[in-house]
This record gives sequence, C-alpha cells and structure tokens, in this order.
Amino acid sequence: MTHAVVVGSGPNGLSAAVELAAAGVEVTVLEARARVGGGARSCEGGIVAGLVQDECSAVHTMGPTSAFVIRHRLGDYGLEWLSAPIDMVHPLDGGSAGVLHRSVQDTAAGLGADGTRWRRLFGWPSEHFGALSEDIFQPLIRIPRHPIGMARFGMPTLVPAATLGRYFRTPAAQALFGGVAAHAFQPLNRPLSSAIGLGILTAGHHSGWVVARGGTQAITDAMVARLTEFGGKIETGVRVERAAQLPRADITVFDLTPEDVVRILGDRLPRRIARSFTRFRHSPGAFKVDFAVEGGVPWTNPDAHRAGTVHLGGDLAEIVRTEAQVVAGQMPQRPFVLVGQQYLADPSRSAGNVHPLYSYAHVPHGYPGDATEAIIGQIERFAPGFRDRIVGMAVRSTTQMAVYNANYVGGDIITGAKDVRQLVFGPRITASPYTIGVPGMYICSAATPPGPGAHGMCGYNAARLALSKL
Repeated sequence: MTHAVVVGSGPNGLSAAVELAAAGVEVTVLEARARVGGGARSCEGGIVAGLVQDECSAVHTMGPTSAFVIRHRLGDYGLEWLSAPIDMVHPLDGGSAGVLHRSVQDTAAGLGADGTRWRRLFGWPSEHFGALSEDIFQPLIRIPRHPIGMARFGMPTLVPAATLGRYFRTPAAQALFGGVAAHAFQPLNRPLSSAIGLGILTAGHHSGWVVARGGTQAITDAMVARLTEFGGKIETGVRVERAAQLPRADITVFDLTPEDVVRILGDRLPRRIARSFTRFRHSPGAFKVDFAVEGGVPWTNPDAHRAGTVHLGGDLAEIVRTEAQVVAGQMPQRPFVLVGQQYLADPSRSAGNVHPLYSYAHVPHGYPGDATEAIIGQIERFAPGFRDRIVGMAVRSTTQMAVYNANYVGGDIITGAKDVRQLVFGPRITASPYTIGVPGMYICSAATPPGPGAHGMCGYNAARLALSKL
C-alpha cells in the first residue's frame, strides 16, 4: 500500500492528508504541537468563561469556493458559514465610512460618485468568481482554464494598489479598497500589490466575508473528521528536526516554511533549491490582541456596529504611508489595525453581554515592542470610550506568534512576503512550486500558491500533484 507522511497540521497539511487518504493512500500526519490546526484554531474561555476567540485565521472569503472544501463536503462534518449583517466597514475621521456589503450593488449604492466605478471593477468578476476560482486557486504560471476571464480579472492586479485606489474619487471608496489591499503586508506602491486586495474583495462579493459557526476551529475539526473517515492518522507532539526522523514513505509533504524544509532535509535538497529556500523573504508581522468587551465597541459610525470586520487605518494616503513604514522596519504611531466582530454573525461566541473582539496590528517583522496601546488607541480613535468597556485581554506578540505556529516567523502570518516574485512563483522560480527537487517530496504551506487562508488549496494542489507522480 502507498504510504504518505505529512509534516505539519495546518489547514494545508490537513487538506493534503485528506486528499491523499481519499485516493487510498495510508496517511500519517506529524504535528509538533499538542493541538492540530496551525493558524486555524480557536479557544474558549481564555479571557472570560464562555467566550470563543479565533487564534489567527478568522474571516474566510475564499473558504466557500475552495475546490477542496467543496469536493470533500466539509459541511457534512459540521462546518457552517455565517455572515454578519455588513461584511466590512472602514471608518474615517469625522464619522463617515466606506461600507462593504456582500452585494456589489448595495456597496456601490453607498459609495455615491464612486458607485459606478465600484460596479465596473467588481461586478463581472464577482459574478463569475466560481469559474475564475478554478484558476485563481492554482499556480499562476500555467495555462488557465478561463484565459479571457483571467485576463479581464488579472489586468487591474498589475497596477499598484496606491494607484488603483486613486481610481476612486471619494475618500470612503479609496479607503475601502486600500484597507483590503493592505492585507498583502506590502508597500502599496509596488506592482501587483493590488492582487490580494482584488482577490479578497471579489471573493467576498461572491461568497461574503464569512466566519465558521463556533470558531475557525470548526474548519480544522471538519478536516480531521474527514481524514479519520478515510483511516488517516494524526500524531501530535512530534517535532521533526532532521530527515532521519521521517518514517519511510512514498510521499512526504511539508506544511512548513521553506527554511524548515532546508533544516530537515539538508544535503538531500539540490543546492539551487536549498539556496532559494534559504533566501525566502518574510513579510512584516502581526501583533495580536484579543479583547473581552462589555456591550461591544462604541463605534462612532453606526454601520460599524453591524460589521463583521472593521479596518482601522485612516484614509488611503495614511494606509500607504504606514504600510511602507512597517516594511521598512519602522513602527507607525497609528498602525493599520484589523478588528473582527465575529460574534455579530455567530452570537454563540459571546458570554451574555460580554463579547469577544479580535484584533491585530501590522508591525515590523520581528517587532520586539508592545503594540497593545497602539491598537487600543486606533480603536479609541473611531470608538471613543472603548477602553472603559474592556474587561479582559490576551496579547500575542510577533515572537509569541512564532511560538504558537512555527510557520509565523517574526509574526509573519501570511508565510512569506507576497512581493512580485514570491506571489507569482512561491518559494522559488519554477512552474512547479510544490516540488522540492527530491522525488516523492513536496512543500504545501502558504508559502506556495495560492497563498494564505484556511481554504486548503495549497495542500490540495500539492497532494494532487503527488498522486499524479505515483
């Protein structure tokens, strides 16, 4: 019988394991931590009894259209997507805001003079995202299944986000786009810096900015249940440090950083591939603070009270400036902050009138300081009185991020800088980003296309490639 070993149990490691097991391969997953799931984990009662907090991955615009999620019917294993009344709000000083609805038309209707431009940019691709995702979720260096559609979708991604943001005329629309583009953790004046923002917005208009009922842990639990059904095994507390620890297998898949693959395999890797993996570049970090908030956040903007996600970064010019600072290693006084109010979609996460609030700030890679006050300050900026409602908090610095998940080097929660080279190719310049130059061995972490998110497509793609090579 064919045997496979998967090292790492993040969503991509688990998706690779599930796909291999579904093909009749005997699969063993090795996980260094005591709990599986990587960044797709939740905890209950960490701050206040009964409160459910997502530990990293929280909002899943790409989840519902993932070919892996659909093929393996994760809904049959308890995964249910939920939406808040409003997908996302980006407040501005003075009380106004850009408001993002799942509907392109509803979003456009609230953007005044920019409504037509928003419809023009997102109407067609969001309507056809189900088909486009067949290409978007694959490596870019390939012949697309939908070449005309991909060309139409892809042309705007070439434009720097700072430039594309100025396609809109109103501060609200500019900030709405710029805040989503900031998810790339890249200077927004670089080519292709629009790509991740356009992808998230298009997917969101198609499927919504959804969360998993009960917490992101539900995604991991569904994957584990599916893997168990196929007879797959998971061993926790097993940290692989060198190749000699790997069980004999026909297929070995690493849900690890490229550097960790080099550390484990050493001289077994071809020199040119080892050199590329060693030079892999990481993104700025995330400094995370979870709050327990009595009565919710007292936002100045009324729509923010109904939004599952709130972006805090000021206008487009401020976002461009602060993102450039963190890439340059400078800590901004007012960093870009993402706030998650998942309880608005899933009230079961709250404990009475005390609600879980998720937040993280963009900070320099490996930032050694404490960004807690900067995050509270940004929330206070748009919600005066927030500080008085805090009844508890939990902090995870960039260093602690890397302890929580070894793939988050220096707080890099997207597993690698998504600059032009790494966004297009992954860890090395190749048309086959999952291969590592050793027969039967593959890499499937979010360092590979299509990149971060609890969609499982990196692992799914790597597993299908491995099966094709048997």
